[in-house]
Amino acid sequence: MISRMIGALALLSATTALAAPVDLLTLYKDLHAHPELSLQETRSAAILAAEARAAGFTVTEKVGGTGVVAVMVNGPGPTVLIRADMDGLPVTEMTGLPYASTAMGKAPDGSLTPVMHACGHDIHMTAWVGVARQMAATRTQWSGKLIMVAQPAEEISVGAAAMLKDGLYARFGTPDYALALHDDSRIPAGTVSVPPTRALSTASFMDINVRGIGGHGAYPATTKDPIVLAARIVTALQTLVSRENDPFHPAVVTVGSIHGGTKSNIIPDNVKLQLTIRSYDVDQQKRLLDGIARIVRGEAIAAGIPDTLMPQITLGEGAPPTVNTAALAARVQAAFVAKLGKDRVIDLDPSMASEDFNLFGSADPRIQTVMFWVGGVPRAKWDAAQRGGLAIPSLHNSGWAPDPEPTIATGVDAMTTAAMLLLGKN
Repeated sequence: MISRMIGALALLSATTALAAPVDLLTLYKDLHAHPELSLQETRSAAILAAEARAAGFTVTEKVGGTGVVAVMVNGPGPTVLIRADMDGLPVTEMTGLPYASTAMGKAPDGSLTPVMHACGHDIHMTAWVGVARQMAATRTQWSGKLIMVAQPAEEISVGAAAMLKDGLYARFGTPDYALALHDDSRIPAGTVSVPPTRALSTASFMDINVRGIGGHGAYPATTKDPIVLAARIVTALQTLVSRENDPFHPAVVTVGSIHGGTKSNIIPDNVKLQLTIRSYDVDQQKRLLDGIARIVRGEAIAAGIPDTLMPQITLGEGAPPTVNTAALAARVQAAFVAKLGKDRVIDLDPSMASEDFNLFGSADPRIQTVMFWVGGVPRAKWDAAQRGGLAIPSLHNSGWAPDPEPTIATGVDAMTTAAMLLLGKN
C-alpha cells in the first residue's frame, strides 16, 4: 500500500510537468546520499527549486543564502507557509545502507569532514516535494496562497533568521499559518504526533577556552594544567542541573566537545570546551548561563589561574523554544485523527532538542504555528525494541536510518491534510 501511495503521489504532478517526475523514494535516496553542510546546500536547493517549478510554483532561489521560496497563488483565502530544512550534519554514516552517504563537506575551520543526513532533513525535503506536487494537483479543492520554504542552516540555528532578514515576508507575503514536520526516532514509521504547546526547547551554544600555563609533563608543579582544570569544570557543571535546577522544569547542560593537548608528556596551554544549554524558560536559561560563568571562574580561581589567564567564554547563536499555537495544534491533531485514524496519532512529551522554526512565527504575533512529528523507526525494529531488543538510534546518531517509504508517505499525507485544513474550500 505504501509503495502505491508514493507512486501515486509522484504521478500526481505529471499534469503540470513536461517530463515524468522522479518518484519520491528515488528522490529521497539521492538526497540522502548527497547531504550538504549548513550554508552549503546548493545542490539540494537546486533540486527542490526544480521540483517546485515543475509542479507549477513561482520559485525564487538564494533567499537568505541558499534558501528556496516557492509560491502558488490560487485565489482568495489565507496564506500558509510550509517549511522544510535542508542541511546535513558532520557525522560519518554507519547505517550500512546501499545509498549511505560518502559525502565530504568543508567545516568552518576549513577542514574536510564526512557529512550525513543524521537528522532526517532528507525526509523533510522529500515530503516537501510530495506536498508541493499534491497541492498543485488538487488546486481546484483549495483557495489561498501557499508559500513553500526550503530553509538552509537549521542545524546551526541561523537559516530562518537569514531568510527573514532577506525580506522573506516583505517579498513573498506574511503567512497566517506556518507549518513544519520533523521525523522522530521515538515513534514508529507510519505514525504522527502533534505537540499541544511545547515542542522543542530553547538552546544556547557556548565555547569555553580554558587557559593555563603549559610545560613538561614530568614537571607539573611548574605549570597550571588546563586539562585538569577543564575536567573539574566539566564535573562541576553537572551540579547546575542535579543540585540547582527545579526538577519540574527541564534543563540540560551538555559538554559535547573537549579538545586539548598534543602529546602525552606535554601539558598544553589551553583546552577548548563546547557546550549546549537547553531549557523552556528565558529566566531559567539565564540562570544556567550565569551559573556556568560562575563555576568556570570559581574553578579557575581554585586552580590558581592568574586573572590574566581566566577562561574565555563565547556565547554563540541559539534558538528560541518551539511552542505550537494551542488552538491550531488541536485542530491539526483532530484532522490527523480523522484522516489517519486514532491509533496512528500518538502523544509524546516535549523534546529537549531545538529548532529555529519558531522564528517564522515570532516574526509576527498574528502568525499561528505548528510543528509535528512523523515517526521514522522501522516497524520491525520498533517492535523488537519494545520487547527489550536493541536500542533504537536517536537523531544525530551515525546509525539513524528511518524507514523511508512509510515515513515519507505519512509525512506527505499529514502535511497535505494540515494544509487542506487551512486552505480547503469545504
